[in-house]
Amino acid sequence: MVLGSSLKFGTSGLRGLADELEGQAARQYTAAFLRHLASAYPASISRVYLAHDLRPSSRSVLEDCAVAIANAGLEAIDCGAVPTPALALHAMANGGAAIMVTGSHIPADRNGLKFYRPDGEISKRDERGILDALDGQSVPDLDVTLPKEFEQATARYFERYSSLLPDAALLGRRIGVFEHSTVARDLIGRILGHYGAEVVGLGRTDKFVPVDTEAFGDPVFASVPGWIAEHDLEAVVSADGDGDRPFMMDGLGQFIRGDVLGLLAARHLHADLVVTPVTSNSGIEHLGLFADVRRTRVGSPFVIEAMDEASGAVIGFEANGGTFVGRGVSSYGGPLDSLATRDAILPILCAFGESLRTGTTISQVISKLNLSHALAGRLQDVPAEHSAAFVERLRADQDYAVGLFGGLGISRRADIDGLQFWTEAGDMVHFRASGNAPELRCYVEASSPKKARELLDWGLAVAAQETTVQ
Repeated sequence: MVLGSSLKFGTSGLRGLADELEGQAARQYTAAFLRHLASAYPASISRVYLAHDLRPSSRSVLEDCAVAIANAGLEAIDCGAVPTPALALHAMANGGAAIMVTGSHIPADRNGLKFYRPDGEISKRDERGILDALDGQSVPDLDVTLPKEFEQATARYFERYSSLLPDAALLGRRIGVFEHSTVARDLIGRILGHYGAEVVGLGRTDKFVPVDTEAFGDPVFASVPGWIAEHDLEAVVSADGDGDRPFMMDGLGQFIRGDVLGLLAARHLHADLVVTPVTSNSGIEHLGLFADVRRTRVGSPFVIEAMDEASGAVIGFEANGGTFVGRGVSSYGGPLDSLATRDAILPILCAFGESLRTGTTISQVISKLNLSHALAGRLQDVPAEHSAAFVERLRADQDYAVGLFGGLGISRRADIDGLQFWTEAGDMVHFRASGNAPELRCYVEASSPKKARELLDWGLAVAAQETTVQ
């Protein structure tokens, strides 16, 4: 049987069109994952924990995964609609594997699977092992009874963060939670309320909304500044669909980039070493806050691999703000167990923790970092072959790149993941094809907010023109 042609491993898990994942594809990839685990890891497992986001196809895909698990002679445990890090934490605590059914931030007509070994998120080597274990054999129907552990999974996750900050740390603070359709919406409000915050729920919907926490220009965020003024809020926070990428806008109506939230988490948790992709702000190394900063390609497997090779107190984060906890990390409440998968709630809490520690507002905390001004945007519905051709031409044809940048000039370039160009004025433009969806992303850094906006608009316009004419 030929599986859906859109299905592939990207920056974090398997992704593709939902109607190609539902049914046999979900079953066969689950079966391949279990065969790979059995051959590659000596410790046997008896349980596989499942959870899902709130997009329309996710529950059906979860049930297909459960059928494959039952056919393998293992027990499937249903954790329901919980954040990805909550599922991973619960499964690891019980020595089980896990599968999260989620397309994260990509449109509702797409979906995916995130796989977890009993010791954490799978690696790129594991991805190859799963692909090698696909045998094309149909997985037969079975009637499966799914024990439910939603309460246990959410209670464990809540407990992890119940002592990260001092008691009543957020007393008297009005904080908005943009609830939309993220599975983290109730937990975010519950955890903030635990610390005394007055929580205002906003924008809740039963229809799935593909929220990309890096794409601040998306129409879905248009209401957020008005909410701050209307409800007299100190900040509005949220997460993407599966709750592993944070979102925050401060009381001045300024979006806070995810890499800044990750940076605040690393500082609040006294990290010795930071691991982060090339898409995070290039000024992090120059702040002098950490003994070392290691850069990787984009994608959680690359961040986790570099964290595994590090020593000391290690924190990883991506440009989207998803934050990973490595070994040797402690918080206000004591040691914080490792959780090497993206988490949205941790950096949100740490941002408020830094505000509390310094006695300043969140906007003041960020302004004192004195980082360059960074923005990110994306072109949607760009065929992968068009993005690849554009980036490859930039890579191979120096005259083409110079002509494209025109009066901006090019002083240097880097080719770790996509292509980064520094202009003669010291600004940066980064073009990169998404690993999860038919999108071309553009990241910029500049000396002022105005210049960053102009540079991003220019980069997106150029990329749109060049990918349209392929």
